[in-house]
Amino acid sequence: MIKETTTKKIAEDKDTKKKVGGKYYEAVGRRKTAIARVRITEAKANSFVVNKEKDLEGYFSVKELQAVSEEAFEKSGVKAKFSVTALINGGGISGQADALRHGISRAILKFDEDAKSKLKKAGFLKRDPRMKERKKPGLKKARKAPQWSKR
Repeated sequence: MIKETTTKKIAEDKDTKKKVGGKYYEAVGRRKTAIARVRITEAKANSFVVNKEKDLEGYFSVKELQAVSEEAFEKSGVKAKFSVTALINGGGISGQADALRHGISRAILKFDEDAKSKLKKAGFLKRDPRMKERKKPGLKKARKAPQWSKR
């Protein structure tokens, strides 16, 4: 009897989820340890949903990070409007914004191959490989050594 109620509840949850209409383009963007899974769908106006609940302004409160996230649309020259759905995790807020831009750029590339030259020239298609260096034994951080005294 318990199993029946749980399966019914799961079935109801699946039906109530939002269904994305039409064709979508999906890509993954990365920066440092941040990962953004991005899905863009053609829509009447640009809209963002981050982590299934917040809009872009609600997730990135700093205007510069909002601008970084939307930069791929401006530089690509794509005329269509998109609805963006992103799942972002890991890293800090700045790395997440860059990961989102990287993912959007890759998704735009799947939509329109002609935008490749513009996006590549802007540097949005290359994953920024800079990562934090690991801590070494005997040191306080990656390279910072304890204070040395002669005696």
